[in-house]
Amino acid sequence: MLEIRGLAAAINEKPILKGIDLTVPDGEVHAIMGPNGSGKSTLGYVLSGREDYAVTAGSATFNGIDLLDMEPEARAAAGLFLAFQAPIELPGVNNANFLRTALNAIRRSRGESELDAVQFLKLARAEAKRLAMPDDMLKRNVNVGFSGGEKKRNEVLQMALLRPKLAILDETDSGLDIDALKIVADGVNALRGPEFSALVITHHQRLLDHLVPNRVHVLLNGQIVRSGGPELAKELEKRGYGDLIAEAA
Repeated sequence: MLEIRGLAAAINEKPILKGIDLTVPDGEVHAIMGPNGSGKSTLGYVLSGREDYAVTAGSATFNGIDLLDMEPEARAAAGLFLAFQAPIELPGVNNANFLRTALNAIRRSRGESELDAVQFLKLARAEAKRLAMPDDMLKRNVNVGFSGGEKKRNEVLQMALLRPKLAILDETDSGLDIDALKIVADGVNALRGPEFSALVITHHQRLLDHLVPNRVHVLLNGQIVRSGGPELAKELEKRGYGDLIAEAA
């Protein structure tokens, strides 16, 4: 699914990623953990094509295609999805219209017929109900006046509708209470299967209790310094990053 080799990237000529090697096979969920400033969000931005991040070395392929050579919209059409750490507000843009436009763009790229308003609303309401979202959230402007938890649920609703092949979740658990956290995790788990993979960026092991990743990777100073199973996240929760930082010094 995703193959990263020697990936290095910088912003404003400041190196952030310093040689990332990572493979996420089909059907697997991998977690990225690490202290603030280690490059976790940068990795997500680079993979999704954010233009102010410059790739200085290495490669990233997505289903055998050179991901770094694709425009952001082409990456989305190919099945890449990024859930933001801080979803932006879009005043004047109706949430339902935004979601339907995005979904139909993806459907066109797949050679599928577009959904009309009635078909879309039936689908969107069913997915929103599963995420415990009230119907009026579809009528409001995108993320305007939404609480932090509502914004994150709206991101997961987008993911549920777009059905990506690879989802990158950038601290989707940030600011969520226990109930909202489980709902968001359930939304991700509902997509799990042989044609769906996810890269989950998180600070907290509690999200991983619900997701149970196949692998956990620790990112420190722009490099992956340790990988392991779900038990690695539990170890980090107990001991923190002090030992790893000392080893890297």
